[in-house]
Amino acid sequence: MAIVYIGIGSNLGDRHKNCLMAIALLRQNGLLVTKQSSMYETEPWGVAEQPAFVNMAVEIDTELAPMMLLCLLKKIEKAMGRQEALRWGPRIADLDILLYNDITLNTDALTIPHPLIHEREFVLKPLSEIAKDFVHPVLKKRIGDLMSKESKLRKMGYQVVPI
Repeated sequence: MAIVYIGIGSNLGDRHKNCLMAIALLRQNGLLVTKQSSMYETEPWGVAEQPAFVNMAVEIDTELAPMMLLCLLKKIEKAMGRQEALRWGPRIADLDILLYNDITLNTDALTIPHPLIHEREFVLKPLSEIAKDFVHPVLKKRIGDLMSKESKLRKMGYQVVPI
């Protein structure tokens, strides 16, 4: 089994419900969700003129190889109503493989670890809640050490679903 960290985000519709639906669909598709972070309201990244996001991270156990997992995540996004549009634009669901065990992979379709983890507080903050001691396989630093001590993110008041 591989331990994988997935980033989940949404900025259209009921953002909180969309994140919970993504977790439910991960489970319905045979992935074992073992940890989940809090949800954070975050400013858009890449394209400023769009609604704020809700972002979180989950840890899963899976036997799927990285490319098969990517295909499953794209299938879940599509099932939730995501349509391909502007890069970094508004979306109902965004599921990204952040880390997959300690492997590194660089293809046209998938890069692991996600290449911008260390630059995105909206990824690092939730990830550091559930994987603070995980060592980034390229940067050779703990995820918790990559996270700035002074976070500007606002934790959502929603309860997360127990594992």
